[in-house]
Amino acid sequence: MVFQCQRDSWARQFTTRVVSCRAAELRPEGGGEPVRGFQVVLEDTILFPEGGGQPDDRGLIGDVPVLRVTRRGPEAVHFVPAALEPGAEVLLSLDWERRFDHMQQHSGQHLISAIAEQMFGFKTTSWELGRQRSVIELDTPLVTAEQVEALEKSVNEKIRDRVPVTVRELAADDPEIETVRSRGLPDDHVGPVRVVDIKGIDSNLCCGTHVSNLSDLQVIKLLGVEKGKKNKTNLVFLAGNRVLKSIEQSHSTEKALTSLLKNGPGEHVEAVKRLQSSVKLLQKNNLNLLRDIAVLIARDFKSKPAPKQLFVLHRKEGDSEFMNIIANEIGTEETLLFLTVGDEKEAGLFLLAGPVEAVENLGPRVAELLGGKGAGKRGRFQGKAAKMSRRGEVQALLQEFISHQNPGA
Repeated sequence: MVFQCQRDSWARQFTTRVVSCRAAELRPEGGGEPVRGFQVVLEDTILFPEGGGQPDDRGLIGDVPVLRVTRRGPEAVHFVPAALEPGAEVLLSLDWERRFDHMQQHSGQHLISAIAEQMFGFKTTSWELGRQRSVIELDTPLVTAEQVEALEKSVNEKIRDRVPVTVRELAADDPEIETVRSRGLPDDHVGPVRVVDIKGIDSNLCCGTHVSNLSDLQVIKLLGVEKGKKNKTNLVFLAGNRVLKSIEQSHSTEKALTSLLKNGPGEHVEAVKRLQSSVKLLQKNNLNLLRDIAVLIARDFKSKPAPKQLFVLHRKEGDSEFMNIIANEIGTEETLLFLTVGDEKEAGLFLLAGPVEAVENLGPRVAELLGGKGAGKRGRFQGKAAKMSRRGEVQALLQEFISHQNPGA
């Protein structure tokens, strides 16, 4: 069946009738608990059900939002949160911004695929209309930067030539179908076959919604290529309003960087490189200072006339190496060490070091108290802690353990 959205891609409102309505559940695209609602079938619809690489439309049936539209054989199934009365006349309203974006990306894909095949023999094997960008999978292991540049120039010339885009219907057994570019029809397809023609450039079987003239695309920007599946290349592109939004976002970023870096856009890259070098040097110096501090802490502990059997230390700044240096300097044959680094009230790192048997016994319990995970061997147990605020409980546990080991102390 061909729906009204396919006969007239520009229609934003449409009056029709409810054919059926039944309770159903919808699984959110991002996962999570199913949403309860109703599957509604209408006599006809201007809301496109997903297909041909194009996502489905959004809109309203009366004042009820349509959360998903899918195709089931000859029917378009609308998922809505409220029941609708079969036989009732309803007004459909289309989310035009979403639809027009999909029209620009889909027609842009047809144009790019056609020109890529004409210029270089690269056939399109699949494509994806993404939320931020779209990707065409080309049946070639390599697309050069020069080919991308030439392809972008050619498709934008066609846009400026204002080439008409038309849609026609053919019977499923029409022999002309064999001459039209296609990646095949769905197994459950019924009714006439739609052919989208870009005059003098391309004829392609397609169920999607399209612009009526290439000038409606405004502009196409090829963002580059990425390695695809075996012996294939992914070509990334933006069409129409997405190009304008990308430029707007890039300009906002450029203005913010100009303010932060105190120089012009042409100097941003070099300024960031200098900052990166400075940060690396500071990090190196900071690590050296932390190592020195770790050694001094350990020597101070060992210099005491009667070192304690338990050594506890927390420091906001530090890492695993910092803690292990302290443990190495103090020695763990007789002393039990509990070291932590990180924010006192948030997550951090911990190290329990000491006699092998004691650490094997206490390590998992320490990790549990700190709400973290860890692992250990040869007298050291270390890991991440989610509840650093419970360090006091760990210290009490260790002190109790030592008291039991030395009851006369």
